[in-house]
Amino acid sequence: MNRWVLLEHKILDSKLIDIHYDFLVEDKLDCFTWKFYEIPLLNKGFIKIGKQPNHRLVWLSRIEYELSNNRGFVKRIDHGTCSYISHNKDFQNFKIILNGKFLKGLLIINGNCCQLTKNN
Repeated sequence: MNRWVLLEHKILDSKLIDIHYDFLVEDKLDCFTWKFYEIPLLNKGFIKIGKQPNHRLVWLSRIEYELSNNRGFVKRIDHGTCSYISHNKDFQNFKIILNGKFLKGLLIINGNCCQLTKNN
């Protein structure tokens, strides 16, 4: 079983407040990473996401952290273990089963969108 984490990422600027979520999935040497523009809710349809560069494994264990160079703050929202169902290098039809406190079920990532459904 691999680990995953959902981090709330707040960027506070004098003119702007940006809040999004960083979703990381452990993969051997680092973590596959996506930016979620909202938290996926069970059986509520697809949400917009964006693939990000892979992140270091240390992010799986951080609870709260202030980023350097005014890049904001991160706070862990949820975490747990996961199992890969299907996975390819271009992240089309990427499927994993999440086992977290809030996010539980089958997460389907297809390009720039994802959906959380019940795991049958």
